[in-house]
Amino acid sequence: MLLIEDETTLRLLPPLRAAWALRGEQAEVPISGYNAQRVLFGALNPHTAHRVVLCSKRARQDNFCVFLRTLRRRYRNRPIWLLLDRAPCHIALKSQRLAAELDITLLWLPKQCPELNFLDHLWRPLKGELAANRQFASIDTLAEFAQCWIHCLSRQQTLRKAGLLSTKCWLKT
Repeated sequence: MLLIEDETTLRLLPPLRAAWALRGEQAEVPISGYNAQRVLFGALNPHTAHRVVLCSKRARQDNFCVFLRTLRRRYRNRPIWLLLDRAPCHIALKSQRLAAELDITLLWLPKQCPELNFLDHLWRPLKGELAANRQFASIDTLAEFAQCWIHCLSRQQTLRKAGLLSTKCWLKT
């Protein structure tokens, strides 16, 4: 079972993007000034587009270990190959030991190559379509909407947004 893993940080203060406004007027984006955050850990099956998402308060090794256990429960006795970057929580000794204990083989992407991680391509439209230029009532509400957005995508939408349907997809070669 090949899975692609990545995480993204959601912040209560919205990412500001280009927005429509009346000519000569500044577009208003109301914000609270309080910038809470949540981290979404995600795994994507590049063949079936099945997604596993876990919300956490941080992206530390303990949080990543919880995600590894979640993947093992989800995929029971199947061997898992996890394609991921070299984020500090991934390369931590505790994370690597737990992965080996859970029979999860970690496959490393080259350093400084986020364009190779398909979940990075999925996080971008998530933040652009869901969070840009609007602030949610709470960070937990934003995290719930983000998880729903990811799970409500069809198989085709998921693979397309992640770049897996591209004729130039490096994984196909």
